[in-house]
Amino acid sequence: MDLPDDCLFFIFQRLDSCSDRESFGLTCHRCLRIQNLSRRSLQFQCSFTQLDISSLSHSSITINSSHVHRLLTRFQHLHSLSLSGCTHLPDSSLSHLASYGSKLHTLRLDCCFGITDNGLSVVATSCPSLQVISLYRCQITDSGLESLSKSCSILKDVNLLYCHAISDSGLRALSQRCHQLQAVKISNCKGAAGIGFQGCSSTLAYVEAESCKLDPEGISGIVSGGGIEYLNLSGLIWRKGGTGLGIIGRGFALRLKILNLGMCRTVGDESIVAIAEGCPLLEEWNLALCHEVRIVGWSSIGANCQKLEKLHVNRCRNLCDRGLEALRNGCKQLSILYMNGCVKVTPTAVELFKCYRGHVTIKVEERMCIGPIWSLR
Repeated sequence: MDLPDDCLFFIFQRLDSCSDRESFGLTCHRCLRIQNLSRRSLQFQCSFTQLDISSLSHSSITINSSHVHRLLTRFQHLHSLSLSGCTHLPDSSLSHLASYGSKLHTLRLDCCFGITDNGLSVVATSCPSLQVISLYRCQITDSGLESLSKSCSILKDVNLLYCHAISDSGLRALSQRCHQLQAVKISNCKGAAGIGFQGCSSTLAYVEAESCKLDPEGISGIVSGGGIEYLNLSGLIWRKGGTGLGIIGRGFALRLKILNLGMCRTVGDESIVAIAEGCPLLEEWNLALCHEVRIVGWSSIGANCQKLEKLHVNRCRNLCDRGLEALRNGCKQLSILYMNGCVKVTPTAVELFKCYRGHVTIKVEERMCIGPIWSLR
């Protein structure tokens, strides 16, 4: 074949389907090399999504360091690598990134139970261009996050779900050194109170902190950057007494569009009023099982949340006919009301709501997970 490599690269890039690209690579050794050098993402067969963690038990392949080395040697220009579900992979397997990780933008290590702070330190020094890292259920601590924050300053999306050993010290390192940080997930990280976010960049727009043990000061820290748009505090557990949720509405979360307070059973009218008055851009609000929200709270939502499109009030014990009337007379953009199990709401009040707000769909389903799948900007 007399065509130069540049022409072969050009031809390969114009092939749309996977089958065509595979056929191209089978043509000859040169074409196979072009195919290998052009590959930008790699996901192992045992990789899984967090919503389908059961696939771990179905994997028939055990990925080891040798597999990683051979594949990284073959595909040397990867931008995205997923090792998720490689449960027995040791820290040493990541040493191969030193030669081939400089262009890596995304690394997923979900449920890689053999990866520790030592492996994360290797990732930090080998992958300076890293923007997205997922460490769901990994055995890492604040020390690993320190290493990551020092070398990967352009990190934008960090998933720390169920990383039980991390604390505010690690979060502080990320917040203070990674000035382009956009999304952080710390749900079920009960060692973090949230104060590590204090002084975070205004780029931080997405925080998941479901079932976390937070301080009122921690809530303040999460919203301190002023850029928060999505905030999940469902199942919040207070470390100490207080009604710290009101801080969300006191000038720090003007951009907030989606707020999940599902199962925050102690949140009361004072906090609800502050949020309703201080977050004018709210489009979706989950208050399912928020039993302490009463007439004052519902009236404030109706009067102030003029951009609200979706409201979840499932099983709110103190939503009554008057509260539903306040929602009916306000919230002019409301399109979906998730409501069931509200024992103080009578069938007559529901029928009146439907009569006056016929364009609003009332759904009985209960959705504890709300909001978008975050994508980098």
